Amino acid sequence: MNETSDTVTDSSVRWSSIVARGPEAESFLQGQLSQDVSTVSTTGAWALLLAPDGIVITSCLVSAAPDGYDLAVPRELGDVALSRLRRFLLRTQCTLELVERVEGPINTVREQIHAGLPGAAEFARGLTPQCFGASFVAATVSFTKGCFTGQELVGRLDARGSSVPWRMIRATGPNEARIGDVLTSKGPAGVSGLTSSTHDGESVVGLGFAHRSLFGSAELELAVDVRVEEIV
Repeated sequence: MNETSDTVTDSSVRWSSIVARGPEAESFLQGQLSQDVSTVSTTGAWALLLAPDGIVITSCLVSAAPDGYDLAVPRELGDVALSRLRRFLLRTQCTLELVERVEGPINTVREQIHAGLPGAAEFARGLTPQCFGASFVAATVSFTKGCFTGQELVGRLDARGSSVPWRMIRATGPNEARIGDVLTSKGPAGVSGLTSSTHDGESVVGLGFAHRSLFGSAELELAVDVRVEEIV
C-alpha cells in the first residue's frame, strides 16, 4: 500500500498568528497551551495546542506582546486552532483574532524536513506528542506548570515511559512511491507513510510516520535504496 496523496509539493510554508490580548490572556493561555506561558519572552517558545484527549492539533510559536501574546501557527490550521481556543473562552477578559503573517519560524518545506519539525500535514495524522519524538516533547511541554487541556494523557504517557506505536521519521529514497512502500510495510494501515517531501538532488527526502515494528525488521534492512531515520 502506498500513501502519498497528502504529500506536500509546495516548497513554501505559510503562517498565521492568533493574537491574544487582554488582562486575562496569560491565565487563559496557561490553561490551554502545553508550554509555561509565564516564562515566554518576545523571542518566543514552542507550545502545543491539544484536544482534550491529548491529540496534537498544532504546535505554535508563542511570543510575548504588549497586553498579551502572539501564537504563530501553520496557516492551514489557523481556523481550527482559533475555533479550539474559543471553545474554552468563557467569561474571560481575553480577545482572540486570527491574522496572516508575512513569514514564520520555518518558511520552506525543505527547512522543516531538515529540522525534523512537524507541520500541518504531520499533525493531520491525529497523534499524541510522544509520536513526534522526545526532543519535540521536551521543547513544547512543561510538566511542572500545572494543568492544561489535554494534559492527562500526555502526562500519563510521559510518567509511564510508554512506547507509542507510531514514530515520526525522516526518509530519503529514489521517489515518494518507493519510500511509501517501505514505511507502510509494517504495522496496521492508516497512519504510516510520507506526509511532507521535497527533492534533494536526485533523491526525495521527507517526513512521515512508521510503525515501531519497522525498525530492526527485515523489510527495512532489505530496503537498501531507502534510508529511514527516527526523529528522537
